Amino acid sequence: MAAIAYLNFDGNTEQAIGFYREALNATEVKAVKFGDIPQDPNYPMPEQERNMIMESSLAFDGGRIMMSDILPSMKPVTGEWIQGNSMLISLVMDDKSKLEEYFSRLSVGGHVIMPLSSVPWSSCFGMLVDRFGINWKFNSDADQFLDQVIAGQA
Repeated sequence: MAAIAYLNFDGNTEQAIGFYREALNATEVKAVKFGDIPQDPNYPMPEQERNMIMESSLAFDGGRIMMSDILPSMKPVTGEWIQGNSMLISLVMDDKSKLEEYFSRLSVGGHVIMPLSSVPWSSCFGMLVDRFGINWKFNSDADQFLDQVIAGQA
């Protein structure tokens, strides 16, 4: 398991990736845009949102951070992006039962943004804000998703 610092941005993640890549002398950078995955024809995504970063990973000197943009269409659910609330803790692990256990415990007294479920980018994904106002993201397949989408673009 890895607990990873996860940074959200208000539409400028691509620029942040470039900055952190250079500043941290990144050894590996992966990034996927929302438009890189199949779209649901019943809920078409606006063009400007398709060009935003859905998920990225930047490895450096034994560490890793992940980053993404907050979609304008999701702000009624996620809340407005405000400088200072743009960081969360991401738990990435293959053990789905352990992921469910952590999700259940951390959600007590908090607010579930997205229940754990299977989504196109993960077989077990969810988001919550704990009772202390800390944002958490849970993902069982973050690295595999990034690798699959990037491999499909090559």
